[in-house]
Amino acid sequence: MESALKTVSAEETESVATSEDVVELYRWMLRARLFEDKVAAMYRAGKIKGGVYLGRGQEAFSGALGFALDRQKGDVFAGLIRDQAGRMAFGEPTIDAAQAYFGSSLGPMRGRDGNIHRGRPAEGMPAMISHLGASISVVNGMLMAKRFRGESGYVGGAAAGDGATSTGAFHEGLNQAAVEKLPLVIGVADNQFAYSTATDRQFACEDLADRAAGYGVEGYSIDGTDMLECLSTFQNAVERARAGHGPQLVVGKLLRLSGHGEHDDASYVPQSARESRYGRDCMVVARATLLEKGLSDEASLSEMESSIQQEIEESISQAQSEPSPDPAKDDWRCLSEDRLVDGSIQSSH
Repeated sequence: MESALKTVSAEETESVATSEDVVELYRWMLRARLFEDKVAAMYRAGKIKGGVYLGRGQEAFSGALGFALDRQKGDVFAGLIRDQAGRMAFGEPTIDAAQAYFGSSLGPMRGRDGNIHRGRPAEGMPAMISHLGASISVVNGMLMAKRFRGESGYVGGAAAGDGATSTGAFHEGLNQAAVEKLPLVIGVADNQFAYSTATDRQFACEDLADRAAGYGVEGYSIDGTDMLECLSTFQNAVERARAGHGPQLVVGKLLRLSGHGEHDDASYVPQSARESRYGRDCMVVARATLLEKGLSDEASLSEMESSIQQEIEESISQAQSEPSPDPAKDDWRCLSEDRLVDGSIQSSH
């Protein structure tokens, strides 16, 4: 049987993505990095409650998946804790993220469910599930529902980390998607550590993409620090899924450039990993790429950063000024039930 593992050459990478796509993806990556830098600073200052988990180093990989999907075609995207770039590229407004981090009752989750379990399911963005791997089955269900309604042309994107691939939920979800030939693209960020557990203590195969053949799906192994390779590969994978080729498993090799959370100093990461090719900062690589290829210049990039920074400051200021939920007055129905209430039919509590 011929291997299902696909590889992408540098020539193919440069020929698939347009110049406009590349610059736009960088914009989403930069927005995510600047937003999370601000969030981290405010967490250290005691202004944010709960944990803070950054996607530093994963912006190219995550952002490329979110960017390759198309909400106008009915696509859905389930991001995880390190997918701020993917969420924003798919369509999450900065204010939604800010409201969740500051517990605003006016935000998408009304300040009820921590600062990372957020989403807008009706708009194709299911809220994150902390039980890693579980979101794949959720996306499968959303895709099956579309199939039952007679819809077509949609794709589902689901994010996972290397640790999530060791869970039963990941196996069951991917196996179901393969059997049903669902238009699913799974982006696995192989960031070398599941919290503090190194990958050589998680799996014995040389590359997680090698597992694709065992499920009967197409797999890709790429440099997750290379914005162009990430964008080209995800665009190709999404279009193959949309064209009926079934699930696509994309594994991006990179390094998490922060601890598991802001509470973790990542002292278990060896210096050799930090100095390796996959220890590169994808933001630095992406910026250099834009300049080297003449896709932008220093002045334009500086203007972009200033504009995004202003937007972030405005969103955070707004979120901080909004009320928190009042436990004595809040209507504690599940959020999805609100649309069932028309004044005469009341959902049971």
